[in-house]
Amino acid sequence: MNVGRTIFSQLMDFLPRDAFQHCVQRYNGDHNIQTFSCFDQYLAMAFAQLTGRESLRDIEACLQTFGSKLYHAGFRCTRIPRNTLANANQVRPWQMYADFAQILIAEATKLYADTDLGFGLDNTIYALDSTTIDLCLSLFPWATFRQTKAAVKMHTLLNLKGSIPEFIHITEGSVHDVNILDELPILPAAIYLLDRGYLDFARLFLIQQAGAFFVTRTKSNTRCNRIYSHPVDKTTGLVCDQSVRLTNRQVAMYYPGMLRRVRYNDPETGKHLVFLTNLFHVPALTIAMLYRGRCMVELFFKWIKQHLRIKQFFGTTPNAVKTQIRIAVSVYVLVAIVKKHLAPERNLYTLLQILSLSLFEKMPILQAFSQAKNKTEIDQNPIQLKLFKL
Repeated sequence: MNVGRTIFSQLMDFLPRDAFQHCVQRYNGDHNIQTFSCFDQYLAMAFAQLTGRESLRDIEACLQTFGSKLYHAGFRCTRIPRNTLANANQVRPWQMYADFAQILIAEATKLYADTDLGFGLDNTIYALDSTTIDLCLSLFPWATFRQTKAAVKMHTLLNLKGSIPEFIHITEGSVHDVNILDELPILPAAIYLLDRGYLDFARLFLIQQAGAFFVTRTKSNTRCNRIYSHPVDKTTGLVCDQSVRLTNRQVAMYYPGMLRRVRYNDPETGKHLVFLTNLFHVPALTIAMLYRGRCMVELFFKWIKQHLRIKQFFGTTPNAVKTQIRIAVSVYVLVAIVKKHLAPERNLYTLLQILSLSLFEKMPILQAFSQAKNKTEIDQNPIQLKLFKL
């Protein structure tokens, strides 16, 4: 069935082409396009992500080397000049790639829905955080951050089941994290793990009113009045489990409800942590363990910066930057989907290493995955493996 087909072509078979075309048509992306379609653009950028290309010239040279193999890889064109790709990234609406990424994310979320996180909870659990991507101020003057520095922020809501980024919002580096809570879609009964940068009680009360839950940490100036203390097992690191109300009148107007405060001494780091949550029906130790799971979004950022191209951009306009980030995320999710179907025992890093070296080989993709030696996985950084252990 796959005789004579490249691994890249087989990988792209997992893309829902009809859904992609609907996204393109929604934004009129292929209007007056004769040779270099939006799908060709997507394939070229996906190739750049999977093989670690560092510039438009690099992409052009590598694709030119493959020549006639481009057709067998799914490209409609036989040559991709760097100016053509640069222009496409600058002018074609990034929103169509954002919409397509959301379609892949929805598919991946269903595939990983039965993943057991070990918390004993049926709730969907999300971790929210952002990462700052530094840019050159002279090349990206629109990406305001500091007086002598430019940057963009990638705000991500990560579903812990499968480490799937279900919500992504890209802003200038100067935008404060807490403002993203206004853009966040709130899923009833879901649990949102937030760091102290998102501690805004008016916005947290909106999460409460939506029927969802949050776990966050207190700031040094957060003042609460203890209403009731619950018994805890102090051998686990728990210090106290209390029902509290906010004491500051103005702040209490924003969040008039009861809160739960859990103090915990982390035996691994020695840190004293104080959590605030509206989650009352789970053990206090589970609150601490849930917040520890928030580190998965930090590992996601570290991993995606190391292995996908979001630190070096192929264009300088806002549209080009957003296009590249959205396609990078969709490629990440695509490989996660393929992993679930073909190689659930493998970690994602190993699969990407295999793909980076064999994209234009003509062999069954499953054979390429199965032939990789287990030593490849053993040699990787254990921090990277932890994120994709699921």
